[in-house]
Amino acid sequence: MLNDRARAILAFIQRFTRDRGFPPTIREIGEAFNISSTNGVRYYLSLLEKGGHLKRSSRISRGIGTTTAGPAIPILGRVAAGEPILAESSFDGALETERIFGDPQGLFALRVRGDSMVDAGILAGDYVIVRQQETAEPGAIVVALLGTEATVKFYQRRGEAIELVPANTSYQPIPVDEGTEFRILGIVKGVIRTVGR
Repeated sequence: MLNDRARAILAFIQRFTRDRGFPPTIREIGEAFNISSTNGVRYYLSLLEKGGHLKRSSRISRGIGTTTAGPAIPILGRVAAGEPILAESSFDGALETERIFGDPQGLFALRVRGDSMVDAGILAGDYVIVRQQETAEPGAIVVALLGTEATVKFYQRRGEAIELVPANTSYQPIPVDEGTEFRILGIVKGVIRTVGR
């Protein structure tokens, strides 16, 4: 499993290659991450190579090539689409979805449990792709944190009152009472569903 620094270096290599048409040198990677030793950079490149994320040629200075199509969106856990559940935040793989969603900077994925958003086309087992941000327009589908519980719902405001509204008539809106610890984690930008699960 990659650590945060290795994942950041992989994303940098992919972004650099996409933007310039050629990969960075070891020295350029070191400068971007304030790693003064080339051996320090080689350590992370070795981790990425062992994990199957990179191919390297030691014979040329720009001999770093990625094996993935683009930066990956980390899967950080699961989110309720029913009653709120305890929010989980642990790295659980990655989705290679740059071709679908563009630049993955600030994106993350959550796997849905429950059926409270079925009328919005979000089913149990789907992955919702979320752009991390702390504000939302009324009507947006958000991932919200209530205390330590996360849920995916429509965000609605009525004056100062906030409601999290399901897309299933079997469920009632969740009012966000004054004094409740509440935070928007991000806006749902898309859904990925596998067939035959």
